Amino acid sequence: MKILNEIKSNRPEETKIINCDVDLDVSLDDKFLRKTAINIPDISESDVVRHYTNLSRQNYALSTTFYPLGSCTMKYNPTVNEKIAKFDEFSSVHPYQPQHTLQGSFEIMYELQNSLCEISGMDYFTLQPAAGAHGEYTGLLIIAKYFKSKGEKRTKIIVPDSAHGTNPASAALAGFEIISLKSDENGIVSPEKLKEVLNSDVAAMMMTNPNTLGVFEKNIAEISKLIHDNGSLLYYDGANLNAVMGIIRPADIGFDVMHINLHKTFSTPHGGGGPGSGPVGVKAFLKDFLPRFTIIKKDNMFFLDNDKPDTIGSMKSFFGNFPVILKALCYIKSLGGQKLKEASEQAVVNANYVMAKIKDKVSVPAGDRCMHEFALSTKGHLGEGVKTLDVAKRLLDYGYYAPTIYFPLIVEEAMMIEPTETESKQLLDEFIDVFLKILEESKQNPDLLHNAPVNTPVSRLNEVQAARKPILHW
Repeated sequence: MKILNEIKSNRPEETKIINCDVDLDVSLDDKFLRKTAINIPDISESDVVRHYTNLSRQNYALSTTFYPLGSCTMKYNPTVNEKIAKFDEFSSVHPYQPQHTLQGSFEIMYELQNSLCEISGMDYFTLQPAAGAHGEYTGLLIIAKYFKSKGEKRTKIIVPDSAHGTNPASAALAGFEIISLKSDENGIVSPEKLKEVLNSDVAAMMMTNPNTLGVFEKNIAEISKLIHDNGSLLYYDGANLNAVMGIIRPADIGFDVMHINLHKTFSTPHGGGGPGSGPVGVKAFLKDFLPRFTIIKKDNMFFLDNDKPDTIGSMKSFFGNFPVILKALCYIKSLGGQKLKEASEQAVVNANYVMAKIKDKVSVPAGDRCMHEFALSTKGHLGEGVKTLDVAKRLLDYGYYAPTIYFPLIVEEAMMIEPTETESKQLLDEFIDVFLKILEESKQNPDLLHNAPVNTPVSRLNEVQAARKPILHW
């Protein structure tokens, strides 16, 4: 009240009207003029807030439910990261500002580059790539430029069938031919099988370790030697880094290039196509080929390093997805090295706990131990005519977002479960009980699953049409 009175007392009795010096004499044709009043509903603020809050509850998100999306690492995102990212000092900066006014933002990027080097063992990082597959593409362009600089024409990339799903597409987009390498009976790469496809045409091999079956590639030392003896490079897909963060460093076990999904391993939100960030790290012998816009430090000042005659160029405008970069650094700094390691250890414990509770009711092709996720097969364990898709739809009725289904492709009727480290034993037990209940429902009442979901805002959609011809308006 005191503030209002002060405002009133300082307000002039008569407001001076200042004529506008812009010519506003604009005539419009009558056909563009409204003939009736605008029909705007008169709704209270509380009704509007409730309307949009209820709409948000129709979606599935980590803030509302368990989200065990295998291969995607949908972990909880600390609210403090979001709060910091909204500080005006970060949200209002512009890349065209003079560099001396961007020192705080540059320091954050510099710190993250160094942190990622420490975590991965790589010597240099670029923060430009906008997501995981974009990081793969960036890394492959670096590999291509490296061999071109050596005068070698290498045209092929080896991709195991247990690698992350975007690897073949990224390699093809970068201009390489794909050699698909079949996993052995244990779900890992066999050095003997690798020898059969190695030749002077192979530029690199892409590996996800642990792979998409949730199995650690225990032959990695021998694989690394075979690849490097062939003059080829080894690429690490960081999609599953959440299983080994702080425990092993990809560079230490033979990898030359890698990308890291900040929006998975380091907790920044993702989904619906973004936002994401896929920084790429390289060993020292590849640093000259990195994209522009890396940050360097000189005389206690931070600068853009654009003096790169051998660079592959820019992969994205300016510095990458800065808010995602900022949130990732918040996560790393708040946990520290030991807690990052504990996060991975807990992720592995959680995944093994879920698998141990359900492995007698379904098939687990890669054995009875896993890393941070595992792939199961429902084939032969469901009622008449019931498929993995039906199980996924029924999980929605119980309030859980469904795990990844029908991937990896090497597992029939596959379902991938990744609980992450941020879920409690109580929640995991509840999910396990529901999952086992659905398996029984499939045998007692198959139509219950065929008709699922029934508790969601819309019933089952046509999967093909929803992907190819989505209706994007209400």
